[in-house]
Amino acid sequence: MATYNRAMNERVFAAANQLSPAELAEDKGAFFGSILGTLNHIAVGDTLWLQRFAQHPAGFASLDVMTSFARPTSLRQTIGPDLASLAAYRKRLDSIIELWVAELTPEYLASNMAYVSMAGVRSNKPLGAVLQHVFNHQTHHRGQVSTLLFQLGVDVGVTDFITFVPDADEADDNG
Repeated sequence: MATYNRAMNERVFAAANQLSPAELAEDKGAFFGSILGTLNHIAVGDTLWLQRFAQHPAGFASLDVMTSFARPTSLRQTIGPDLASLAAYRKRLDSIIELWVAELTPEYLASNMAYVSMAGVRSNKPLGAVLQHVFNHQTHHRGQVSTLLFQLGVDVGVTDFITFVPDADEADDNG
């Protein structure tokens, strides 16, 4: 999922780069307004979640860097005021995500993770389910961005996860 996530983010940012700054910032009536607003929201969400994962008792070394990231104060916060700065931030997040998931084991994924939402709600959920949410959150909002891009004449291309899943060797096929 981390590899797919990075590849899709690269594809969406490359497509968005075909638009003018005004087109990227124009409020299109999406939940986070514009393409840039929605891409910022995804970065905010990932930053918050990575900072929460960094607090897990396992003490993931790859997430130590998250202490250098400012904690977002709003789900609508602007992380990058323009596409270039946001793309650099996104690339950094995706690298951290890929390093972190390489540290995960089935035991870590089955462990619980306590966290507090921005609304102050305390939760304690299986880390694996929370990680699924993070990837699903990105996919959901990238879908919104893909629609907005398509409406402006920019096609992101095929975004289906299954196209990233390698075919199984015939020797491994169980039927």
